[in-house]
Amino acid sequence: MAVAAEISFHERMQAAEATLLSPLAARSYPALRAREEPDSPLRTPFQRDRDRIVHSKAFRRLKHKTQVFISPEGDHYRTRLTHTLEAAGIARTVARALGLNEDLAEAIALGHDLGHPPFGHIGEDVLDACLRERYGVGFRHNHHSLRIVERLERDGAGLNLTEQVRDGILNHTGPDLPATLEARIVRLVDRVAYINHDIDDALRAGVLRPDDLPRAEIEALGASSSARIDTLVRDMVERSSAAGDIVQGPEAGEAMMRLRAFMFDRVYIGQVTRSEAERIERMLRALFAHYSEEPPPAMVEGASDTDRIVDWLAGMTDRFALRAFTELSLPRAL
Repeated sequence: MAVAAEISFHERMQAAEATLLSPLAARSYPALRAREEPDSPLRTPFQRDRDRIVHSKAFRRLKHKTQVFISPEGDHYRTRLTHTLEAAGIARTVARALGLNEDLAEAIALGHDLGHPPFGHIGEDVLDACLRERYGVGFRHNHHSLRIVERLERDGAGLNLTEQVRDGILNHTGPDLPATLEARIVRLVDRVAYINHDIDDALRAGVLRPDDLPRAEIEALGASSSARIDTLVRDMVERSSAAGDIVQGPEAGEAMMRLRAFMFDRVYIGQVTRSEAERIERMLRALFAHYSEEPPPAMVEGASDTDRIVDWLAGMTDRFALRAFTELSLPRAL
């Protein structure tokens, strides 16, 4: 015990990573933060990032933000929070199998959707359209996720996350590839998770029947969500190990993308979702118009009126948005 005590946690982790991790893996030390701070004696920098994200207000709000289905009656539908946790678990599996940094992959996955507005992709599209029409700027949840961890959390101080985690959060979607392989895992795993879990929820909701699912893709990937995820993860690990990058094989990758296209056609922008989308759009447009005339309180010093509107609306949970709309719509007692 005396010998172990003489070796710091930092030194033990560095030695373990030198032995266990691939040469392509991101190293935990030194911590690359915008503001320097002492290292934790018990956690790596990426573990600290993970914990800061999990303890943030934005992370807690994810439990009341839609994944696909709006205010579902059953208790077993995914929310933005459960999607996040499922993606983080898959990302850790892939990172471990490839000898990459699990803590980094997990932290990025846990933070990637913090900036999603209420009502899922419908809410993101409406907020983007409103901003472009009125202010000539757009909205993307990955950019707002980064704003949350850099500017909004801790009353404007931000979480001071490492450079690698911030890069992974920003570039988990969009045109630019992230800098680390761990972040590229999250970028791909995000789709693996939501496509397959959304199929589960669509079947549970009766929006799809098992016979509706495209036969060739189901035969190629598996009949159940867990089987499809297992097939896609095995393929990702095998192909990425050989390539030195995070890639899919053409058969599995193309089958997954065809399933994604099917889900957009039948579920994400299908007839049932479109009827909900119209109501959500009316509500969010009304809220946007109201806050454009009466900007909400600034969450951080120096925020422009546009920042105040975006921070307020994107930070809403589904139920907060519904309550705010109700309060605006109902006549007030004199």
